[in-house]
Amino acid sequence: MSASLGNVLLIVENLSVPMDRRAWQECETLRDAGYKVYVICPRGKAADRTRFEVLQGVEIHRYPLRPTEGGRLGYLREYSCALFHTYRIARALGRSRKFVVVHACNPPDLLLWTALPLRRRGAALVFDHHDLVPELYLSRFQRGQDRGYMLAKWLERWSFRLADAIISTNESYRRVALERGGQSPDDVFVVRSAPKLSDFKRVPDKDDLRYGKRYLLAYLGVMGPQDGIDHALHALAALSRHRDDWHCTFIGSGDVYSEMVSLSSELGLSDCVNFTGRIPNDELIEILSTADIGLAPDPMNPLNNVSTMNKIVEYMSLGLPVVSYDLREARVSAGPAAVYAQPSDPEDLAATIASLLDDPQLRHEMSTEGQARVSQDLSWQRSEENLLRAYRRAIERRHDRLMAPTSP
Repeated sequence: MSASLGNVLLIVENLSVPMDRRAWQECETLRDAGYKVYVICPRGKAADRTRFEVLQGVEIHRYPLRPTEGGRLGYLREYSCALFHTYRIARALGRSRKFVVVHACNPPDLLLWTALPLRRRGAALVFDHHDLVPELYLSRFQRGQDRGYMLAKWLERWSFRLADAIISTNESYRRVALERGGQSPDDVFVVRSAPKLSDFKRVPDKDDLRYGKRYLLAYLGVMGPQDGIDHALHALAALSRHRDDWHCTFIGSGDVYSEMVSLSSELGLSDCVNFTGRIPNDELIEILSTADIGLAPDPMNPLNNVSTMNKIVEYMSLGLPVVSYDLREARVSAGPAAVYAQPSDPEDLAATIASLLDDPQLRHEMSTEGQARVSQDLSWQRSEENLLRAYRRAIERRHDRLMAPTSP
């Protein structure tokens, strides 16, 4: 690209970059389009540890952050620390650079507030709506619509109002931006989370990853209280009472990782389940390429029902049949590439897994359907156009506001 389109600052709190695959894909797309990309994010636990790194032309600034493992006070401490460091780094960067866009990926719904000094210098603001924080509050803490919930809705509403353009991960989230957030349809763009097909290519099976069993089941993703790892383990315990021809590998980490490792032992699954933690991309692709079924045990709750689960599309991209609870957005993503158990019913989840293991023809058909859906409709290449459209809209709106005549 002969001329730069300007500097953009992408802010992430939930994961480090490039560990956050969606955020990293956005960085790559923006870089390739001609923007100079800067990132502020926390340091990772195993990878992404350096304070400063230039990776493939993207300048990454990381700060120390200890993710919470407690309740609401723990999140208050975590978010306060993250906001302090984000504001500090953004202000330092802004002294020597002019940004055309600041792009904030929630949670929390406070990240755009750290960019207000840059907005005053002309930066457009993009709100990348990764999570419905009010629904996350309800699902994680299992409380009613109390003051915490009302505060979450208020912060979400102000993030919508501050933004010059909103990026939604699916149509359900877009509907929230339009209806609850009162946004114009022209300002809200769906950028689905999806793998880059060049990065998610099936590789030959590695039989040792089956641990001597006929079938391998796999889970890939975050391990938080709302992600259903406990549902998967209870389903596997039920499955183990009827058959022992399988092994299951859990890939990923999160708030309840240690708790779930302990639960697997309590349920007598230590010999047929293993947990890898976060691992490099090539290792997880080897596991998923060897696996026979990908698990999506996210239980029914206000957040999960309307959220796109990245793992489902990643399973499909590698031709891995999916077993999921019957959730709205799970069906939108997977369609016939998944079979669906009754929501939040581990016994039915176990029965659904067993039925699919015993039907190789159906698994083959689901594999073919999943790869076709990703290549035709759900790949990252399909999302890139909307991401760049959102940027153009944000810059256009910010320019119009700066050029609007002030009242006498």
